[in-house]
Amino acid sequence: MINLNEILEAKARLEGVVHKVGLEKSNYFSKVMGGNVYLKYENRQKTGSFKVRGAYNCIAKIARAGGVDTVIAASAGNHAQGVASSAHIMGLKSIIVMPRSTPIAKVLATQGYGAQVILHGDTYDDAYARAKEIEKESGATFIEPFNDIDVIAGQGTIGLEILDEMKNVDIVIVPVGGGGLLAGVAAVVKHINPRVKVIGVQAANADAMVRSFKEGKLVTLPKIGTIADGIAVKKPGDITFNLIKKYADDIVTVTDDEIASTIIELIERTKQIVEPAGATPLAAVLNGKINARGKNVVCVMSGGNVDIGFIHKIIERGLIKRGRQLRLSILMPDIPGGLEKVSGIIAGTNANVVGVHYDRSSPDLQINSVVLHITCEVSGMEHGNKIKKELDSHGFKVI
Repeated sequence: MINLNEILEAKARLEGVVHKVGLEKSNYFSKVMGGNVYLKYENRQKTGSFKVRGAYNCIAKIARAGGVDTVIAASAGNHAQGVASSAHIMGLKSIIVMPRSTPIAKVLATQGYGAQVILHGDTYDDAYARAKEIEKESGATFIEPFNDIDVIAGQGTIGLEILDEMKNVDIVIVPVGGGGLLAGVAAVVKHINPRVKVIGVQAANADAMVRSFKEGKLVTLPKIGTIADGIAVKKPGDITFNLIKKYADDIVTVTDDEIASTIIELIERTKQIVEPAGATPLAAVLNGKINARGKNVVCVMSGGNVDIGFIHKIIERGLIKRGRQLRLSILMPDIPGGLEKVSGIIAGTNANVVGVHYDRSSPDLQINSVVLHITCEVSGMEHGNKIKKELDSHGFKVI
C-alpha cells in the first residue's frame, strides 16, 4: 500500500520541477450544473500532462540512490514524454519504445527531451514487450507507466495541491486508465480528509477498471476502442487496483461522443485544448454521471497532448453530438437542378452547407434516382429539425 509520507516526499522532490497548476472556477459550467465547478488544468503542465509528476518522482528517487545511468519505458504518448523529460533533468539516458503507429509529432516531442526512440510493433502491448526485452539485454531500469508506488505517489501530489487550495472541496474527479492517477489522488485525499469523495472516469469502450472495481477482482478486456487513447488500457495494475478498491468512492464511464462534445465545450468556453482522456471528468459532470448540484467539484484535466491530425475528427464528432452539425441523406430524382433546389431550401433556413456527396450505386435505388448526402452547420437540434421539415414540405424524402 502507500502512506501519506511517500506522497509528501514526492511533493518535496517535485518542488521547482513541475508547474504549480492552480484551480480555476468555471462560471459557465458552474451555472449549467448548479454547483461550483473547478478545473485543474494539467494540460498546462510540463510535457503537457500530469505524467511527468510520477515519472520524475520515480526517476529522481532511483537516480539519487545511485547505480543507474539509463532508464527505459514503453508508451505511445504522455508517459514517454514524462520519462524522457525527467531523465534529462536528472542527467540520465532514456530509451522509449513506442508502437509504429505513434503519430510523428509525439515521436519528435519525445526525442526533443533527449530520448532514444525505438518504434516497435503495432500496439502498446508490443512496445511494452520489446521494452522489457531491452531492459534485460541492456541493464536499463524500467519505469512503469502506472503500476508502481513511486509513480503513484508522484501522481498523488495533485490531490495534495487540491486540498491545499480548497479546504471545502466535496468531490474530486479524475480520469482512469491503468489507475495511477486515481490511486494516488484517492489515497492522499482519504488520508487527509475522508469526507471528500474521489471518483474516477473511464471511457465506456475501455472500462477495465470499472469492471474490476465492481467485480472486486482484476478484469482484462479482450479489446478496447476509444478516442481517449491516454486511458485506453486493457488490464489495470494490481497495485493501482488494490489502492482504488480501498480509497476510491466510485468509477463511472462516458462515451466517446460525450468526450468529443466536452472537448468542444472546453475550447469554446475556456479556450483550452484538452486531450480526450483529460476531458472525461468534465464529461461525466456535464452528462449527469456525477451530480454536481450544490457541490464544490474539482475536475482534473489530465493532459493536452492531442494529435493535430486527429483533432478535427474529434471536433466533428462533438459538433454532431451537440446538434451543431447535421448530416442528411435525401432520396431525390437524378435530374438537373436538384442540388440547387435542395441548397436553396437549406439556405433559406440560414444553415450552411459544408459537404455534399452523391450516391448512385445503392442497389435499392430506382432508375433516375440518387441519394444526396449533405452536411450542414446548424445552431442546434431545433434548427436541424426545421431543415428536415422544410425539405419534407417540398417533397424531398429524408431517409
